Amino acid sequence: MSQADSNDQTPVFQLKGSMLAITVLELAQNDLERLDQQLALKVEQAPDFFNNTPLVLALDKLAADAAPDLPALIALCRKHGLRTLALRTGDPQVLEAASGLDIPVLPPSGARERKLDITKAAAEAPKPAEPVYRPTRVVTTPIRGGQQVYAQGGDLIVLAAVSPGAELLADGNIHVYGPLRGRALAGIKGDANARIFCQQLAAEMVSIAGQYKVAEDLRRDPLWAEAVQMKLSGDVLNITRL
Repeated sequence: MSQADSNDQTPVFQLKGSMLAITVLELAQNDLERLDQQLALKVEQAPDFFNNTPLVLALDKLAADAAPDLPALIALCRKHGLRTLALRTGDPQVLEAASGLDIPVLPPSGARERKLDITKAAAEAPKPAEPVYRPTRVVTTPIRGGQQVYAQGGDLIVLAAVSPGAELLADGNIHVYGPLRGRALAGIKGDANARIFCQQLAAEMVSIAGQYKVAEDLRRDPLWAEAVQMKLSGDVLNITRL
């Protein structure tokens, strides 16, 4: 590394603000059994609302001697589709437990918060758009490093080699009739049934619906450099011979 490289002060990250909607679950009592029952009823009323919903657990209204079992509480919320991002508390006992679980803690709030009508919020939530059919995208020329090719709404077929540093993206399947040396991301909008096919696996990374393997993992696979197909089984990305 040259002296100029070692003194490079170019920032490697940026901090950006975002106005994200965060749900606050404010506990009035430490009763996990009743909380489980009541959340189950809410899920029945609005199942789409309780789908990986980011959550702040507000524990600052609990009595001083009513600290909850924090791991059990977080697991209960996750069971009903609520993903805990942070806690709101000033209780030293809860603060210590949060530190052990590496969960951020917000100070107790003095602000007035609007009560959320779950049923109304779910009814007003925008409905997912109907998928628009688009024909398969076919590329007949080599994909070189630095190039990105995206097949929106359908499959991507490449009838040539894909170089290191190139990136293939598809909402559906990806077919490479040649060596795959770059990155291939299929089902990028969440289609877990998408697959990746290639004549020679030499990829930097492969991904299906967010589940991925990088080159370090792929090189250990017995089918490295072979003709393969890749698909998901649950959350596991499996590689089999073509």
